[in-house]
Amino acid sequence: MDSTLLLIPGLAADRTMWRDQLSGLADYGPLVTDVAARHPSIPAMAAAMLEEHPGKLVLCGASMGGMIAMEAARQAPDRIAGLALLGTNANPETEEMRALRESAIVLFEQGRVTEVIAPNVALAFHPDHALALAPEYLRFVLAAGADQLIRQNRAVITRPDARLHLARLECPVLVMCGEDDQLAPPGHSRQIAALCSNAKLVMVPRCGHMLTMERPDVVNATLREWLQDAVGA
Repeated sequence: MDSTLLLIPGLAADRTMWRDQLSGLADYGPLVTDVAARHPSIPAMAAAMLEEHPGKLVLCGASMGGMIAMEAARQAPDRIAGLALLGTNANPETEEMRALRESAIVLFEQGRVTEVIAPNVALAFHPDHALALAPEYLRFVLAAGADQLIRQNRAVITRPDARLHLARLECPVLVMCGEDDQLAPPGHSRQIAALCSNAKLVMVPRCGHMLTMERPDVVNATLREWLQDAVGA
């Protein structure tokens, strides 16, 4: 296709979470960006991604990656051929979540990463998938390290309110969410789809927050159909 398909990982994640999409959508030549591991804020991450990948882009972001994708669409709407948003949130941070993240950051600064992350890993998955997938998820989150976890949580705390510009988007938008997502509940995805004039909303059954790992069959088939129909690829 004429546009670059760019996959944007979530908080503390890397290309591992896109493994099944890299193989299943290989004919589209997808690339994984690591800007979230190198920059201090959502706007800076989005700006760096746009600079490093010139030309038209189809952005596919999961969780925090979706926040980066929405911000890139605000900064350069004319460059975005399509936007796929998986298990994400367009709202600014709530005071409750800010307090939880700030408490976690204090523990990360003390080197207590495993203590914070390990007990909560199962929240990222539907119970059907937690046993099989949680160890790999825990591995790449711990591999990200305390510094990255601190930086990315601060970036999420200060993220822009994406609701303010979504209604102006003219590109096709695919919004996907696990029906059992506890970290970015389905209401957030419904809100995003309602704000966008050219959106398709897909709820994935028996699925939690980590759609790309839990239901790669559904994610790949939905992305492929959307790319063909909406983006003409």
